[in-house]
Amino acid sequence: MACQFATSFAACKCLLITFTILLISVFPLIQSRHVTNFPVRELVGVGLPEEPLIGLRIDLVRTDSPLSPFSPANITSTDRLKRAIKRSHERLEKLQRSVDHVKAVEAPVYAGNGEFLMKMAIGTPSLSFSAVLDTGSDLTWTQCKPCTDCYRQPTPIFDPSQSSSYSKVPCTSSLCQALPMYSCTGSNCEYLYTYGDQSSTEGILAYESFTLSSQSLPHVAFGCGQDNEGGGFSQGGGLVGFGRGPLSFISQLGQSVGNKFSYCLVSVSDPPSKTSPLFIGKTASLNSKTVSSTPLVQSTSNPTFYYLSLEGISVGGQLLDIPDGTFDLQFDGSGGVIIDSGTTVTYLEQTAYDSVKEAVISSVSLPQVDGSNIGLDLCFDQQSASSTSNFPTITFHFEGADFNLPKENYIYSDGSGIACLAMLPSNGMSIFGNIQQQNYQILYDNGRNVLSFAPTVCDTL
Repeated sequence: MACQFATSFAACKCLLITFTILLISVFPLIQSRHVTNFPVRELVGVGLPEEPLIGLRIDLVRTDSPLSPFSPANITSTDRLKRAIKRSHERLEKLQRSVDHVKAVEAPVYAGNGEFLMKMAIGTPSLSFSAVLDTGSDLTWTQCKPCTDCYRQPTPIFDPSQSSSYSKVPCTSSLCQALPMYSCTGSNCEYLYTYGDQSSTEGILAYESFTLSSQSLPHVAFGCGQDNEGGGFSQGGGLVGFGRGPLSFISQLGQSVGNKFSYCLVSVSDPPSKTSPLFIGKTASLNSKTVSSTPLVQSTSNPTFYYLSLEGISVGGQLLDIPDGTFDLQFDGSGGVIIDSGTTVTYLEQTAYDSVKEAVISSVSLPQVDGSNIGLDLCFDQQSASSTSNFPTITFHFEGADFNLPKENYIYSDGSGIACLAMLPSNGMSIFGNIQQQNYQILYDNGRNVLSFAPTVCDTL
């Protein structure tokens, strides 16, 4: 019956095949057109400018910089390093706990601290505050009135009742459901976000306008924290999550900023008043002729973190004998190497650290001194008049890219003639810290899952 107008069964079959091929070729176009017709806010839950942003630049300050409203007064460069190393130890423990919680199938925990503050404003009219940039967590949050339990901060606490652009994220939203822990009271999405030292923030997930570098970013989901407990939050008036999860600030901006950001960290030995530039969107691109790139590795167990594939380490051009698999990311979420802006020193698995330490000692003809008062393991006395030494280049061999560390990127000198290796041993994960990243522009391209870097004099950008 279906082929009653065909002259033969073969002709009918030919027509049917032709129609099927045509349908298959057209269907993807129909699907593509259907998706691209959705406004951005319907796809990801945020209302962003329809045109791509030109690009943003924000100046980052170290948490102990005189420019930070949270910095203690009159501290020395050595004291700053001691404080940073102490925070790095705490951060490592938090990150390790986050892996342990995944393995134990418990509620996720996040890092929740960092080394750099960024200035931003929230609401309409806008209220300025400084927040910690954290590439190890996703949720952006600030303290909100009315407070059940809020810590002291030097800027006024945000009052959502005074902002005309504030609205609550409905419990049915995919952003609400992306939270690790949430509950619904009526249509409100209430969250609890925990960190590895028993710190936590609890409140309402809401939409608000944020202002960065005079650019207004409307309808960004954030945590309006009314109960914020723990000792790790006193660095800022909240956190800006720059992790890889859907809730993170950079993920919500998405295509409007090309899914990418970069930063260029000035040297820890530079005057503490110097700032480090953070670029978002078009301004994030690297203009150097010596750009290297390596894949960003995705972990299903810890999707927030920026994992890299580290294949080996050389000291002075000699590849170290580090056992195969030392830096491998395991199926249970343990192991692996993350690049992190919030950890000051680099942490290596014990066997790898021992190899690096031994190679540095062999290359440096200086007497060793005790560095435990600083918090570092291997230190040298550079004041020895009878000894001269050249510190070798250390190279991290990432997949497809070598990251060369001159002395300044792995040796900290405190001004008294003591020089210490800015690396420490760890167990369960490795972290590529921010001293090692200084004077490199680091580009996180989340759209392409690629990390690129280029040596740069950061204070000239």
